[in-house]
Amino acid sequence: MKTVCRTDRGKIRSLNEDRVGVFTNKAGVLLAVVADGMGGHKAGDVASEMALTLIQQLWEPTEDTDTPEACEKWMRESIQKVNKEILDYANTHPDCYGMGTTLVCAVCHDRFVTVGNIGDSRCYLANADQFKQLTDDHSLVNELVKSGQIKKEEAENHPIKNILLRALGTEDEAKMDIHSIGVQEGDYLILCSDGLTNKVSDRELYEILLSDLSLEEKADRLIRQANEYGGEDNITLALVHYDPSEKGGE
Repeated sequence: MKTVCRTDRGKIRSLNEDRVGVFTNKAGVLLAVVADGMGGHKAGDVASEMALTLIQQLWEPTEDTDTPEACEKWMRESIQKVNKEILDYANTHPDCYGMGTTLVCAVCHDRFVTVGNIGDSRCYLANADQFKQLTDDHSLVNELVKSGQIKKEEAENHPIKNILLRALGTEDEAKMDIHSIGVQEGDYLILCSDGLTNKVSDRELYEILLSDLSLEEKADRLIRQANEYGGEDNITLALVHYDPSEKGGE
C-alpha cells in the first residue's frame, strides 16, 4: 500500500485553509484525512489544523482496528471528541467564532476501508472496473439534486454550491456518515477537497488514476489540472494505492 498527499493554495486564494495527512496506528493501519476549513480570516485554517492534529493524536495510539465494526466505532467516538474541541475553541476565541471544517477520512485496512465524511470533501474508489464516489455531499445543492428539484448537471456550477448543511465544529453533535466496504489489490482511493472536484471531472479523475503515471505524478497532475481550470480554491488530495509491490509512502 502506498500513499501520496498534496495540497496547493490554488491561483486565487491568499491562504490555504485545507489540511491533509496520512497516519499509522500501533497496528500499522493507515488513516488518510482531508479537511477543508471555513470561516474566513484564518479561522478556517485553525479549524482544519485542529481537526487534523486531534484525529492524528487519537489514531496513533490505537490497536483494535481489525474489523470494520471496530474502525467504525473508533471513528464515531473520535469525531465527537474532535468536534467538541473545535466548537469549544471557537466559542472561547471571538476571532474564530463560527469556524468549522469539512472532514473526510479513511481507515485503510488491507481487506476493507472504513470511510467517514462530513461536509463536501469526498472519497472515491477506483479500479479497472469502476469509479465510485463513496461519500455523499452534505450540501444544499446536493439535497436539491436528491429531491429532484435540479439536475445533477445543474449542480456543477450552481450559485449556492458552497452552502453546507453539515460541518465539523459548528454544532454540539457532529452528524458524520460512516460505512465500510471491501477492497482488493489494485484499488485506488482518493480523498479530496472540493477545490479538486469543482474543477476536474469524474471522467478526468478516473483517467488520471488509471494512467501509467507513478502515484506521485498522478497527484501532481491532478493538482495542476485544477489550477489550469482556474484554481479558484485550495486544492487538496490524498491518494492510496492498494498494491503490495509498492512499499512506503510519503
